Amino acid sequence: MNRIRRRVAELQIALMFMTRLPPGPIRGEVPSLADARWAYPLAGLVVGGLAWCGHALALAAGLPPSVAAVSAIAIMALATGGLHFDGLADLADGIGGGRDAEHRLRIMRDSHIGSYGALALLLVTALIGASIASFPPGRAMAGAFLFSAVTSRLAMLAVLEWLPPVRADGLGRDASGHNPCVLLPGLGICAGTAWLAGSGSVPALLSAAVTVFAIAHLARKRIGGQTGDVLGAIQLATEAACWLTLATRS
Repeated sequence: MNRIRRRVAELQIALMFMTRLPPGPIRGEVPSLADARWAYPLAGLVVGGLAWCGHALALAAGLPPSVAAVSAIAIMALATGGLHFDGLADLADGIGGGRDAEHRLRIMRDSHIGSYGALALLLVTALIGASIASFPPGRAMAGAFLFSAVTSRLAMLAVLEWLPPVRADGLGRDASGHNPCVLLPGLGICAGTAWLAGSGSVPALLSAAVTVFAIAHLARKRIGGQTGDVLGAIQLATEAACWLTLATRS
């Protein structure tokens, strides 16, 4: 019973970290972000489910697919408090405008959004929206929402295991760890949602892996590892890669 209670508390911490949804009171000792990292894909399952519900309701109300897609993206942003969108913008500004690693990290901590960040947000958000709008409605639509949300959070978890934290503080440091076993629950959920999403999920996994590797390699080369902004950029860019491939293969 204590182990179950501990796992529930870790899931609550993951929801607190990854979303703005109320997780309820935590009973007993509060787990750390590192202990709760296995549950990050589960938090993605919740966000993906909410986005699909919003999309389905918009279509049922007679709204065009483009508006339904925008509704889904709005729900994703609201459910996460724009956390990953902010990370993508900050990383783009830092990588695009920084002279060296120290300067890039300083830019990434600036709350203002520059031209690189605005452009990255515009392009990635438009890519997700256009892909959702072009995806044919049906049973696979729910799977596509769940699959892309879970896979992109699993990508974050993989980067936490792969890259060292750059800063001595921050979310990238607090959530990092070295235990590949934490990937197993997310891999299981990813496999289940891939089946729901249909045959396009296999190439989508490949495109997600390429996206993760490219951004992680860039982060290691330009700033020396991962930060919370790198993780946010990984999530959003991987979700876009999944949606683009799913829409193309549908």
